[in-house]
Amino acid sequence: MDSKLKGRVAVITGGASGLGRASAERFAAEGADLVLADLNARAGEETAAAIAAETGRQVEFVALDVTDEDQTEALMRHAVDAFGRLDVVLAAAGVSSAGYVSGQVTVRIDDPETNYLINKPAADWRRVLDINLTGVMLTARAAAQAMIGLGNGGSIISIASVAGRVPLPGAAEYCVSKAGVIMLTQVLARELADHGIRVNAIGPGFIETPMTAGIRQDPEGLEMVMAMTPLQRFGQPSEIASTALFLASDESSYFTGQTLFPSGGINVG
Repeated sequence: MDSKLKGRVAVITGGASGLGRASAERFAAEGADLVLADLNARAGEETAAAIAAETGRQVEFVALDVTDEDQTEALMRHAVDAFGRLDVVLAAAGVSSAGYVSGQVTVRIDDPETNYLINKPAADWRRVLDINLTGVMLTARAAAQAMIGLGNGGSIISIASVAGRVPLPGAAEYCVSKAGVIMLTQVLARELADHGIRVNAIGPGFIETPMTAGIRQDPEGLEMVMAMTPLQRFGQPSEIASTALFLASDESSYFTGQTLFPSGGINVG
């Protein structure tokens, strides 16, 4: 059986950890050559080397701040210069809060004193939207410009969240940023359809990644998640990677403007 991404080139932001890394591993296993991008250069270099050694694919790393327009455009040029094509872009870089550090155990999101919007500085709001929404826009726009120049179409995928549909008290900026990604996906899908570029998003629920480490270590947080999730468990990064693979491959050739929700049923009802 042919690999689903054989001969294709994918760019993944946020590729050093979490959902970005899981998707990178799956894409490479399915035959894609990769350009990984992340703000954490050390982790990114290590991830690229590990995936290349494991799969035998060509995997390059580029340090990237997704809020920098010039850097996102340079990332896509690098992919085209290095591989001569660009087929898939996955925008997986994101934060859960303004002060988020990967794997850090943080306060409960529903603590009114620290996390309700009325008690947060506006700078926190701006930072999360800059990364989670503007960063996705800049990544998708640079990808689209490169794909249009090549003339071969392509697939652009963004990581949204079930929080873009389900309000979480204490996470206003996160919820709003992800709701914005869902609408951005729909608008870009309409704008880019004539170029053969499909634009879709993934809205995960609570997934077992560094971003949910604090919740998983907090009995009250864990109880909250289980109460919200009909399937009564955290999702696995591999399950999101499988969704990303579907949207990257020809199996989703009639999908555009859609957000798929591998969320354990959180958004049901």
